[in-house]
Amino acid sequence: MTRALIAAFSAAALLAGAALRAPGQQTVTNPHGELKEPCAACHSPDAWKPAKISAGFKHAPKQFPLDGAHAQTNCRACHTSLTFKGTSTKCADCHQDIHRGELGSNCALCHSPRNFLDRSVMTQRHQTTRFPLTGAHVMADCMSCHPPVQQGHMTFVGRPVECVACHMPAYVATANPPHQAAGFPTVCEACHTTVSWDRSTFNHSATLFPLTGAHLAVQCTACHGDGVYKGKPTTCVSCHLPDYNGTAAPAHAPAGFPVECADCHSTLRWTDATFDHQKTLFPLTGAHLALICSACHSDNIYKGKPTTCVSCHLHDYNTATPSHSASGFGTQCDVCHSTATWTGAVFDHSKTLFPLTGAHIPLACTACHSDGVYAGKPTTCVSCHQSDYNATNNPAHAAAGFPTVCQNCHTTATWLGATFNHDASFFPIYSGAHNGKWSSCATCHTNAANYVVFSCINGCHSQTGTNNNHRGVSGYRYDSQSCYSCHPRGRAG
Repeated sequence: MTRALIAAFSAAALLAGAALRAPGQQTVTNPHGELKEPCAACHSPDAWKPAKISAGFKHAPKQFPLDGAHAQTNCRACHTSLTFKGTSTKCADCHQDIHRGELGSNCALCHSPRNFLDRSVMTQRHQTTRFPLTGAHVMADCMSCHPPVQQGHMTFVGRPVECVACHMPAYVATANPPHQAAGFPTVCEACHTTVSWDRSTFNHSATLFPLTGAHLAVQCTACHGDGVYKGKPTTCVSCHLPDYNGTAAPAHAPAGFPVECADCHSTLRWTDATFDHQKTLFPLTGAHLALICSACHSDNIYKGKPTTCVSCHLHDYNTATPSHSASGFGTQCDVCHSTATWTGAVFDHSKTLFPLTGAHIPLACTACHSDGVYAGKPTTCVSCHQSDYNATNNPAHAAAGFPTVCQNCHTTATWLGATFNHDASFFPIYSGAHNGKWSSCATCHTNAANYVVFSCINGCHSQTGTNNNHRGVSGYRYDSQSCYSCHPRGRAG
């Protein structure tokens, strides 16, 4: 057939099954009986057997639009028998299913006509599975995780999603640190990410030994240089025993310091340790808080150190004024002193056999202890007030034979203004008929040197009146001793 004849016939639309004739030429039968398109829609004068469909042909866009690589494919690649109508539009009918039906027949879920191995489409599809692709997995070759296992077919359904399912060789081969030998778990994602297998980050806070302070910056080998990871002890001394033994200020080992390093040290810094003395048998208070350790532990003794004040303050006790040792003061320093200051001691006299009251409270210690005697000091009033007793003339205590029990008349509020309870022991003068009938002791006690001597008739009871009141009384005599013998309480009858 000539090019002119093809051109002539291509201008007419032929019905299906119709014969093509030209005057004086042979008959040409349409091999595509089901097609109604003109020949020029697919054929051209350049080539009767087209390598591709001409621009004038529309490939059933609603049934199977040609896109991407399909637009460049030879017609016979899909229409091998040149049969067009009823040709299957399923990908799997043209493309061999290498997935053994595991993924279904809809190839478009992963592939596209633009590129059969369209990674963006495949990745998007993978995100809907049990193993979404992230990091380096996005660019990984499919066969690296889905190797062909039978007749070149790849496996997809039921693939394990654990990292170690693919990375067991890397786990076994890792030597720094040796994962398998160290008993590391095979949960790779605990340390590794999909971005990079290297540059792993181990979450130590999820272990029995969370890292804090300076531990955060140390290399793994600083603690795991022995290659031991699983079951590693978590006590400080398991790593810091050389520090414990080498510490000289103070010397931990000779002093018997405990090996619980965390009692004094922190993970921020090994030096600048702070010991909590409050947890010992001697909590620090007052001036003790500011002392350096050597003030009490210059002998390098820490464990079993005595806690009594005098164990440190014996020198202060021996040199104190007043002389504590000579005065027989006890060595319980805290009875008078406090930890705020050694000087300015305050003695609690209320805890002694002579509690201070009244005018005794503001007195200086030397007022009673000028002789330097403190222990065993007598507690009777006259032991301090003998001179007051002897010097008193109104009444004259010594001459009158007053008892030396000063508190019978005096109080600690003031030595003067004494009140003698005459009514309780002697003749009632503060009550009864004689209340207010006298002005001073001399009213009745005419002899100031002897208060045993008294007078009832000295300007008080006249003889005339007394005689009249005692007419008919047997044995009556007008003298003071007779009056008292009959009227010891001052009442008549």
